[in-house]
Amino acid sequence: MTWDPLKPYNDLPDLRPTQDIETRAVLKLAANAREIIAKVDGFSYSVPNPLILIDTLSLQEAKDSCEIENIVTSTDELFKELAQVDNTNPYTKEVLKYRQAVYEGCEYLERNNVLSTSLFCQLASTIKGVEMSVRKGLDTKIQDTFRKITLYTPPAGENIVTNKLTNLERFIHKKDDLDPLVKLALIHYQFEAIHPFTDGNGRVGRILNILYLIQSGLLHKPIIYLSKYIIENKNEYYDGLRSVTQNHSYEPWVIFMLKSIESGANDTYKLLSDLKSAIDFIDSSVKQKLPKLYSRELIELLFKHAYCKIQFLVDNNIAKRQTASEYLNALADIKILNKIKIGRNIYFVNNILLELLS
Repeated sequence: MTWDPLKPYNDLPDLRPTQDIETRAVLKLAANAREIIAKVDGFSYSVPNPLILIDTLSLQEAKDSCEIENIVTSTDELFKELAQVDNTNPYTKEVLKYRQAVYEGCEYLERNNVLSTSLFCQLASTIKGVEMSVRKGLDTKIQDTFRKITLYTPPAGENIVTNKLTNLERFIHKKDDLDPLVKLALIHYQFEAIHPFTDGNGRVGRILNILYLIQSGLLHKPIIYLSKYIIENKNEYYDGLRSVTQNHSYEPWVIFMLKSIESGANDTYKLLSDLKSAIDFIDSSVKQKLPKLYSRELIELLFKHAYCKIQFLVDNNIAKRQTASEYLNALADIKILNKIKIGRNIYFVNNILLELLS
């Protein structure tokens, strides 16, 4: 059946192993990407508390993945939201929901070690803030609102969509000889083509990329930074998805995804290195200048909350309220933090971290 963008693509082919996609160019790119992913994964073990990296990098990935959907905020606004600073950008909560979905996905994997339709629904529900289930309606369309044309109509009908997802699950977990990164590219296309939810499909699909890296054993924690390349090449990303649907052009799509993974892994490695250097710098500065207040827990807290406040130290059992105030003011005195007042509240800002992430 000829594909028609105005009709539900119920004939979307099921995924099956396609070794013929693994051309020399594809396998070379996949090998390069796997090498840098392994480098990133290994580096994460050099940091005493990798949770700092997970919190920071997952925040950046959440911000960029949401930006692909025109949900735009800044790192500064996100840290303000985490510190409950008055924030007028409505999208910050959207981004933080995405990060929460990443965490929930990792926890689900630890318990079940599968990527399933129930997980997809859980991720979509967290992202949207309401309970989401597989589409039941027949009228979902992907449109170019500027040109006012329909670009794609995904499969329609709850049974059809559910069956497509069941096949996707089988493909994900089938033991085969496909390179896992090639398989990731195919999985991502198929999920987006099924388009199982009324909203949030792009974000869920990009979370699945990270979770698949973990499930396949290439990564142990969600610290890879994948969406920046897609933002910088957004038209190519959407053109690639459409080209697979229209022309079954899998190889260019796989190459695009491998380039995005390699670029993201390289960016992640640089950011990890810079983060570790910043942590070590502040750690040694505080040890030298303020040895009586130094604790590793305090340093790590400053990299979890770029906008730090007294209550955070109290909540983390680092110091009682009066002592916590003295600690933060002392850090401001030696220029490690910048003391500012917003409304009635005082915050101590880690500008080194904000500049690094900006």
